[in-house]
Amino acid sequence: MIIYGSTLSPYVRKTVVFATEKGLDFELIMAGAQGGPPEFKEASPFGKMPGFKDGDFLISDSTAIITYLDTIQPEPNLVPTEAKARARTIWYEEFGDTIVAACGGKIFFNRVVSPKFFGRPGDLAAADEAQNTEFPKLMDYLEKVLPASGYLVEDRFTLADIAVVSPLVTMSLADCSVNDGSHPKSAAYVAKISGRPAFAKLIAQEKAQLAA
Repeated sequence: MIIYGSTLSPYVRKTVVFATEKGLDFELIMAGAQGGPPEFKEASPFGKMPGFKDGDFLISDSTAIITYLDTIQPEPNLVPTEAKARARTIWYEEFGDTIVAACGGKIFFNRVVSPKFFGRPGDLAAADEAQNTEFPKLMDYLEKVLPASGYLVEDRFTLADIAVVSPLVTMSLADCSVNDGSHPKSAAYVAKISGRPAFAKLIAQEKAQLAA
């Protein structure tokens, strides 16, 4: 199996962490808007990361890929089967993918991607506005809904945690981290989830990549 993309993308990181936590064997191949092998464009006709290949099966979108991986490798169970828990897991995935990632995109693109990878200044005012106005509201919500267990669903590690923390990791690489003074539960939660080996290995690699 091959996952195409860069784990600096929260969607690629989410997919890679999920596959790693499932114990699946796969290869990560760099690809994205700036290029990639022909199979990436076949898997992802609009050039969006991640792309995926398993034999002659090609598909893109992190949620579609994760659905495939979860079906072929049900254990360990990371997507609850109980109806309400499953629905909450999908909600938190949507929260991470669309709401948190939208805020994070403004921050990471303007502070990191535009200057480092495209060679042009980013809109730092837009990044600051997202961090100062949007980000605290997201953390207010997370602080409110986090159970005492420190896991979002079923008091155990699930896709919900992967999906919410992945874009927060991307933001942290652009100097936007959870304030442990104003949001202590959220800060502890992000530290715990991102400290899991599947996350920590990628984060170390990503920091080295950005420092190069």
